[in-house]
Amino acid sequence: MSSKADNQVTPMTRALSEYISAAATRELPPQVAEKTGHHILDSLAAIISGSRLRAGELAINYVKRLGGATEATLIGSSAVVPVESAALANAMGGHADETDDSHLRGRWHPGCGVVPAALAVAEFANRSGADLLRAVALGYDIGTRFNMALGYPNPNAATHSTHTLGVNFGAAAAAAALLRFDPVKVRYVLSYAAQQASGCPYWYRDSDHVEKAFDFGGMGARNGVAGAMMVHSGMTGVEEPFTGQGNFFDGFALKANPDIITDALGQRFEVLEASIKKWCVGSPIQSVLDATQALIDEHGVTPANARRVVITMPDDRMHIVNNGHMPDVCVQHLVAMSIVDGTVTFASVHDHERMADPAVQAVRKNVELVGSGELTVAKPARQGIVEVELTDGRKVRHHAVAVRGTPDNPMTTKEIETKAIDLVAPVSGDAKAQGLVQAIAGLGSLRSVRELRPLLQA
Repeated sequence: MSSKADNQVTPMTRALSEYISAAATRELPPQVAEKTGHHILDSLAAIISGSRLRAGELAINYVKRLGGATEATLIGSSAVVPVESAALANAMGGHADETDDSHLRGRWHPGCGVVPAALAVAEFANRSGADLLRAVALGYDIGTRFNMALGYPNPNAATHSTHTLGVNFGAAAAAAALLRFDPVKVRYVLSYAAQQASGCPYWYRDSDHVEKAFDFGGMGARNGVAGAMMVHSGMTGVEEPFTGQGNFFDGFALKANPDIITDALGQRFEVLEASIKKWCVGSPIQSVLDATQALIDEHGVTPANARRVVITMPDDRMHIVNNGHMPDVCVQHLVAMSIVDGTVTFASVHDHERMADPAVQAVRKNVELVGSGELTVAKPARQGIVEVELTDGRKVRHHAVAVRGTPDNPMTTKEIETKAIDLVAPVSGDAKAQGLVQAIAGLGSLRSVRELRPLLQA
């Protein structure tokens, strides 16, 4: 299909739309397919566990009220809802807390938005598990590249939230590929994605993790899917939203570099650079808990012998977790509770009452947080140091350099599956949790993603 506007499309936009259009039939390298499966499992586990947290519950109740066509699974419930509604609610469940994956260079959480968007459209179109794998890998690629093309040198320079924008374009690309759109229709979808782009970077001020779930997951997933479904229904749009007067980059970029979007497409797969969290807490706290756990295990740190605790972490992200109102994004509380309990669990990091626990508060009053400019620029990123002064006079220290779950220190398949079972079993039961793990392990041979539905419903 061609159009009268086709000759006005830039080489970048043409290459991008052609790549997205062909993605559904393009084989993934084995290691990319395996890693993508890991992130799909991790994201689905986050959605299922998040369906019982406040943001997930509110999102489910909201879309149930809307009603409509029965097209895609409302995960964690027995309902089947319109594809746009499923993308919105499931994505909010995916970031109902801090369980989901992240992409450091892209500055976003891809799984919470791309996976539910792709799954909803794959259900609607009755696509295979292999189709879903390809669409999700594509979403990670496109969302990351769009964020990088905006030219924000650091998070504080962002005029819009990359967490929202990445999902917006990643979801749109995944949906367009699954609907088998030709390049012209893909360009229409990208234009609708640009028109719906939003996200103000004040999300860290949300003390309930509800609007944040919408910003990081729900809004972008819904918008990307909605644009694709509008084109599916016959709507047309502008084919070149990235150049010319009033284009996307004029409104959102600091130092635009659109060519980054097609750089090494099909050669560099961004899912390989994404991280899966070991700990279900904010990303800046991952290394701190790695270090704290090492000190507990190696030196027997307890509330009885920990006289003083000093946490040193990158100063550019410290404000996000410094004395946070929510337990899963409060670094002082999490370190103190880890010392009291010997570790942290999904249940404990979501227990608001533990923030008032006298035993935890007794340790927390001796915890000091220090920001480090050196750690901000250190490679690999997000390193953390924890030092403990013991009552016997010893000073013990652990520097967590490569965070567990990052590309520099990846979790094993067994660790990822164990995390998923731990998250899913309390909601769905052991049998469904094990079944989901097995189904995603064999996703590439699944004839229809609709076969996953019984494992995702409550």
